[in-house]
Amino acid sequence: MVPNKTELFNHCLDAINKQIARYKDEMDTIKESMVANDVHTDYDEEGSKGELLGDFEKYAKYLDTAQNMKLTLNKVDRDHYSEIVKFGSIIETEKSFYFIACGLGNIKMDDGSLVHVISTEAPIYEKLKGKKAGDSFTINEHDIKILEVR
Repeated sequence: MVPNKTELFNHCLDAINKQIARYKDEMDTIKESMVANDVHTDYDEEGSKGELLGDFEKYAKYLDTAQNMKLTLNKVDRDHYSEIVKFGSIIETEKSFYFIACGLGNIKMDDGSLVHVISTEAPIYEKLKGKKAGDSFTINEHDIKILEVR
């Protein structure tokens, strides 16, 4: 049975918010280390000073990506269901569930089911786009039947 869209949305939002909080915490920790060590932000610095700056920038990119995922997720109309696969659709196949929203990965639902949360940029979306219940698509030379689209 296809997961409830509002419940799935809330699980996705919670996962993204946890990522954002984790990245902000990492950045705060790095900032504190840089201030405590009176680190200058020159790339010419040797040793750990440059590593701290590099780590800070890495987490800043992760944070930006997570914030963009959250913006994309919030565009999903939780009250609208469609019979064809498009942004915001939940798809049940013979093997898996998919939620077309943002590139979040796998979300475990309260009932134990796993939902693959993918973006419209994912290659599999191109195979799913515009299909409806009863249609099939091929992944790794396996034909997969779509059972339901919501």
